Amino acid sequence: MTNLKLGRRALVSAAIAAMALGAPAAFAGGHQIVDSIHFIIPGGAGGGWDGTARGTGEALTSAGLVGSASYENMSGGGGGKAIAYMIENADSNHGTLMVNSTPIVIRSLTGVFPQSFRDLTLVAGTIGDYAAMVVSKDSPINSMADLVAAYDADPSSTAIGGGSVPGGMDHLVAAMTMEAAGKDALDVKYIPYDAGGKAMAALLSGEISALSTGFSEAVDLANAGEVKIIGVTSSERVSAAPDAKTMIEQGIDTTFVNWRGFFGAPGLPADKLAQYQAALEKMYDTPEWEAVRARNGWVNIHNSGDDFRTFLEAQEKVIGDLMKKLGFL
Repeated sequence: MTNLKLGRRALVSAAIAAMALGAPAAFAGGHQIVDSIHFIIPGGAGGGWDGTARGTGEALTSAGLVGSASYENMSGGGGGKAIAYMIENADSNHGTLMVNSTPIVIRSLTGVFPQSFRDLTLVAGTIGDYAAMVVSKDSPINSMADLVAAYDADPSSTAIGGGSVPGGMDHLVAAMTMEAAGKDALDVKYIPYDAGGKAMAALLSGEISALSTGFSEAVDLANAGEVKIIGVTSSERVSAAPDAKTMIEQGIDTTFVNWRGFFGAPGLPADKLAQYQAALEKMYDTPEWEAVRARNGWVNIHNSGDDFRTFLEAQEKVIGDLMKKLGFL
């Protein structure tokens, strides 16, 4: 089974370490743990990384877990500029966290930048967006079994579209899903689009039979009555779309989540790392975080420290093996 689900784990030891290593005494009352955090965002304003960093900072400060938060957008090199900055200025970045997500794995594998997550201090994965397969509301396809049957009948005209380049996340999810359904990932016809609107137009016109997209985007489209969700890459049904079946329920043994999380500079002192991890752990229990999470349609997926590393290494292997098969590595 291809299992890329992040599991939430309690961080009692990290919280204890935070108190023992200089976290404010107020922590015992659930209050301030960290004085300030400077967030480095590897992309521009308005993107997923930007929203994650600013939303997390908003929740942490509003809940009183962090005294203040500041933000710096540092685009360039597919995220490589920000990673290089964190590494090259490690000693002066102990108060800094960088947000990132699945692309740090993909772009490291493809050599977009020479570094990987191993060159940073892993703090925690915090949220995720599952992937989904959708069809137009008028499509005769109502399930993954229907999509596979259509593919078997006429592979060349059963194209799957996505909003990322060949070898990007939407393509990898489509290939992974069809491979788990017993088809050859190399034979899947994937058509990339550079914007969601163009992909939707292609779906409605019949240019593509299905669209591989993020779950939160799929929910928005389904709520607007434009699409039917025929499969979700979560291990269990998600409350935002309780009628949408998982791939696993339909006999397709695969899961995937586009996680987002935070990294520190290499050599980040253990006491600082423990404080950051404890603050993020406490954040989940606050109404301030729930307001930010609900507003953005995020899924709470929390993993910290060594568990985060284990997840990333597993994701790297699965994605790497698939990209080799598809000819991207």
